[in-house]
Amino acid sequence: MSVLIETSVGNIVIDLYTEEAPQTCLNFLKLCKVKYYNFCCFHNVQRDFMIQTGDPTATGQGGESIYGLLDNTSSNSRKKYLPAEIHPKLKHKEKGTVSMAIAGASTGSNQEVNSVLGSNNSGVIGSQFFITMGENLDYLDGRYTIFGKVAEGMDVLEKINGAYTDSSFRPFKDIRIKHTIVFEDPFPDPEGLVVPDESPLPTQAMLDTVRIGDDEEIESLLPPEEEERIRRRKEAQAQALTLEMVGDLPFAEIKPPENVLFVAQLNPITRSEDLELIFSRFGTILSCEVIRDKKTGDSLCYAFIEFEKEEECSEAYFKMNKVLIDDRRIHVDFSQSVSKLHKDWMVKRVGAKRNGEGVGAEDLNLEQRSRYRDGGSSRQGQRYDYVFDDGRDSHRSSKSKSGRDDRGHPRERERESGRRHEGSNNSARRDRSPDSHTRFRRSGRSRSRSASPGSRRRNDDRIRDRGRDRSRERERSRDRERDSHRERDSYRR
Repeated sequence: MSVLIETSVGNIVIDLYTEEAPQTCLNFLKLCKVKYYNFCCFHNVQRDFMIQTGDPTATGQGGESIYGLLDNTSSNSRKKYLPAEIHPKLKHKEKGTVSMAIAGASTGSNQEVNSVLGSNNSGVIGSQFFITMGENLDYLDGRYTIFGKVAEGMDVLEKINGAYTDSSFRPFKDIRIKHTIVFEDPFPDPEGLVVPDESPLPTQAMLDTVRIGDDEEIESLLPPEEEERIRRRKEAQAQALTLEMVGDLPFAEIKPPENVLFVAQLNPITRSEDLELIFSRFGTILSCEVIRDKKTGDSLCYAFIEFEKEEECSEAYFKMNKVLIDDRRIHVDFSQSVSKLHKDWMVKRVGAKRNGEGVGAEDLNLEQRSRYRDGGSSRQGQRYDYVFDDGRDSHRSSKSKSGRDDRGHPRERERESGRRHEGSNNSARRDRSPDSHTRFRRSGRSRSRSASPGSRRRNDDRIRDRGRDRSRERERSRDRERDSHRERDSYRR
């Protein structure tokens, strides 16, 4: 006698031992016949040991025999449970052995169980059964009722056996019995048994046991490239959230401005004024800056151009990419930097801390634009020298007169302030030491100015003597090189 069990992962065929365990096989066949096992999940999957099902509540505490279903109004516990049939010749030796789970105190009161057992202490059975996934489980012999063996579907059992489970051994994704088909039933039906014409729909209590539906996909069906992109985006969001928590970003969703262009592959001689003149035909430019090295002042061959409107920025991007400027074909792209927004936020936050106030992202206008054409709009510490009047050539030629370099930094003023600072230090030294005048006269150019005319002439004579010595030494080195070349030529001949 056989029964086909259709599960969400495949079909299993069970051959029954009707002669060795007749009452257990009758109970199992009639439960399959009335579709009692439909929608029951495998609630206990212990890898390489056993898989258990047959409980409509999916808790391991429910289930009853076919007699309990026929007479639910009866208080007789014999209708709910059956005594376990232990056959001495049936053993749990092979993988795929089918046994009934023993119902104990957890599934019913001790009085109910004892009334069923009577003098038999082997236990009682309801509807739950398990299939062994290991061999030679002899410690189960004599304790559980063996009533069948899996004839087909061992590959399906392996799928269930490999399912991922939680700490209570229930699979995260539901594995359920869809349908049961009885091939042959040698036992007469009990009185009052009604076989449904079609499989009944699951009750609301059974629907509440759904964790992850067996028809739901938990594995991603996206291509690997898309999965990697999603993973990197989530990682970037997590990192941005961390930076927000430590105070390095005003908020995690901060984005680069869409009205700023990034211009790369510039010629080192290209200046900010030149770029602004070229790009100004697309619209109003708020700022144009060629990034330079802080120490040397050399161009790093890239720049940022900020437009007033996003439409003007987009037009400049499409028309100026790969354009030739100063014999260099430039590369234009939208800026991906948030350093300007971050700088604005940091300046305001530091100012708020000094005033004892708190600053949040909602308190800051991160989209504001500083028009450096207006004299009072630039903040302290910003130097803009990228705007010129109508007399552009005169402005460029007068840079040396005004004492500013390409970045607009006042060179001569810094030197003068340094000299004044140095002179103040020298005066302090003269006051402290009696022979400070002699040391002051020997050191430095600015110190010699306060010395006497005679000492100045002596210093000039020393400088001229040193210059003559260096020129003579260079002439001697040239003579030595000529002699060495002549010796090589004569050797070759």
